[in-house]
Parts: sequence; structure tokens; C-alpha cells
Amino acid sequence: MSKELKTGIVAVIILCLGYWGFNFLKGQNLLEARSRVFYIEYDNIQGLNKASTVSINGLQIGKVSDITFNKDSTKRGKLVVKISLDNDFEFSKNSVAKIYSTSIIGGESLAIIPSYDGEIAVSGDYLKGEVESDIFTSVGETLNPLKAKVERVIIGADSLLIALNDVLDLKSRNSFKNTIKGLETTVTSMNSTLSSVNKMIDSSRADINITLQNTKKITANFVRVSDTLVNANFGQTVRTLQATLDNVNGLLSGIEDGKGTLGKLATDDTMYTNLTNASKELEELLREMKLNPKRFVHFSLFGKKAKPYTEEEKKENTSNKQ
Repeated sequence: MSKELKTGIVAVIILCLGYWGFNFLKGQNLLEARSRVFYIEYDNIQGLNKASTVSINGLQIGKVSDITFNKDSTKRGKLVVKISLDNDFEFSKNSVAKIYSTSIIGGESLAIIPSYDGEIAVSGDYLKGEVESDIFTSVGETLNPLKAKVERVIIGADSLLIALNDVLDLKSRNSFKNTIKGLETTVTSMNSTLSSVNKMIDSSRADINITLQNTKKITANFVRVSDTLVNANFGQTVRTLQATLDNVNGLLSGIEDGKGTLGKLATDDTMYTNLTNASKELEELLREMKLNPKRFVHFSLFGKKAKPYTEEEKKENTSNKQ
């Protein structure tokens, strides 16, 4: 074999290795079987680039082979990502290709969330695309409303300070200073008063101690009295009082029902009328005995016969009485 032939063979091998290495760096392995190709459309790929890995359930099954702008004029600005899958794992056209961040410092990858409902996806189909928010995007989305609120608060505070400056002119500021000085004087006076009160308390501490001791004695006496009251047979007293009240209630009930003399007197109108009439007749009898005692009593020392009582004597006695 000549040197020229050897040199040509080595050159061909170097070119083949170079071509294979170049395609390998692009994510294409020429030594493996033909890969399946899928397309996903995105508005923003969040830094996804060629040769980014593609995985299903955490298993790497391919790479991003190309990223281009959509040539359709109605979808101007949208990006089309071409992925090559080396695995024959089957999933439906309803599967989602989601771009996610692999680390805080950067680096985007693509994960296929497989769906098994519907028609099986074949090479050349379009899949649904989604973008997962990274930590900074999430923080930004959370802080944006807060930022707007803070801006509104700052604007309101600025307006308040401007209005406050307008209100607090030189005269108002001087008055405010005088008010603060007066407040300082008041605080000083209060401190002096408190000092005086403390001195008075110190001087009266002995009297306060005596008062407290007397209070303790009174409390002790009250405790002893309470013990005496507790030990007293209040239960028997209360039961006796209850029995007495029951008897009184029974007596009153009997009177209301007309039982006994008092009951009949309280409820029987006839007895009341008879007593009233008897009282009137007794009153008339006593009046008659007082006016005409000879009619009822006769006394003679010598046995003289009593004169009969006449109506004239009654009239005479009545006239004399008047």
C-alpha cells in the first residue's frame, strides 16, 4: 500500500469522525437508529437552546435538535422547537411538552408529560407546549402586585407629606414647638408630683403597715366568726322555721276555706251580721241600764214594794240625760 493511499484513508477517517462529532455535539447520534421527530410551538422558550435534554418521567430520551421562528405570517414571532427522541415510548397527541428550569443559576430543559388518551403521536406531529415558571419568575409574579401597592402607598405618603407641609407653615411649626415645650414642662411637673407622692408614701409607710396589720386581724376575726356560723346547726333551725311557716300557711289556708271559728268568721256573712246585731243590742241594753237602772235592779231597805216602771220615767230620765 502506497503512502498516498494511507494518507487518503486517514483523511477520510478524520473527516468522518469530525462529521460524527459535529452532529453528536448538535444532539444527533449518527450511529443510532433513526429518531422520531416532534414539533412544539412556544411564545417564549425561556432560554431553551439546541442540545437541551428531553425527558419523560425524569428519563432522558432525546434532545432539542432545532429552534426556528414560525414561517406562518399569522403566527409571526412564535418559536417552533424541534425535538428528536431516541426512545420508542408511545404517548398520545394530547401530551404536553413543558420547558422547565433545571437549576437556579440557569439551564432550561424540556420534559414531556405523557398522556395516553387519544390518538398515538407519530413522528412529525405537533405537541402542546407549556412553560413552567422558574423561581425568579414566580417571585416576580408575586412581587409585582406588592410593588404596585407599595408604589401607591408611596404616592399617597408623598401627597400626605406635601399637604402636611402646606398645613404646617412657619406659624404652625412654632406653635407645635411651643406645644412640645409645654408638654416637657408638664412631664417635669408630673415627675415632681410623683416624687412628692413617693416621699409621702415613704413617710406614711408605718401607718400603712399598722393599717394592714389591723386589716389582717379583722380578717382573722371574720374567719373565726365564719367558722362559728358554719359549725352552728343552721339546718335544724331552717327546718324548724320551715315547719312553722308550713303551720302558718295551713292555718291561713283553713281560714280561707272557712274552717274553724276564724274561718267561719272570715267567710260566713251570717255570723258577721249576727255578731254585729248582737253588738248593737248589747250597746242598747247597756244604754238602757244606764238610763233606767230601776227597770232592771230594785233595792229596798225596809221591804217596800217596788213601783212599776212607767214610760213617763223613761222620758224624764231621757230628758235629764240630755
